[in-house]
Amino acid sequence: MKTILCGTMILSNVATGIPGAIEECLTVYGCLVWSLARKMSPTFEDAEEAVQEIFLDVWRHAGTFDSRVSSEATFVAMIARRRLVDRHRRRASRIQPEPLPATLPVVPDSGPYRAEHCEDVELVAALLEKLRPEERRVLELAIGHGRTHTEISALLGVPVGTVKSLARRGLIRLRTLAESHEALR
Repeated sequence: MKTILCGTMILSNVATGIPGAIEECLTVYGCLVWSLARKMSPTFEDAEEAVQEIFLDVWRHAGTFDSRVSSEATFVAMIARRRLVDRHRRRASRIQPEPLPATLPVVPDSGPYRAEHCEDVELVAALLEKLRPEERRVLELAIGHGRTHTEISALLGVPVGTVKSLARRGLIRLRTLAESHEALR
């Protein structure tokens, strides 16, 4: 026969590692956590993952429970709510991929578009040469090689903030040079 631990001491028993405390915590607070997870999760599987994360947090923070501040149920519910809100925010901040159209527009290989494109590339290359060397290098790595600010920082051995400043100044100077070139046309 299973012995039930004192309801007000479950979290302190979990924190001190008393045998059976974790099972008792699951028995007493499992329904509470599950109902919150189902309400705030888009799928059944997501709710199951959330419950696991919540109980891991409960067990990690069981030692911080203070019965003078709240009840154990309130403490568990607050941890559950915080974890579920965090999961919701992560889901909301993810960019949802969209399928590509069945047919993509075809870029002509020759003709006026190709010639115009070549002229633009040559103009940008010439304008890049007018930038300061460090600005040019950062823009070449970012635009030409698809590197992130962090990667460029590591490659050049300068702080990320410096990379961002060089990229911004370089783009501003490049735009100014392009606008002055257009005015001369």
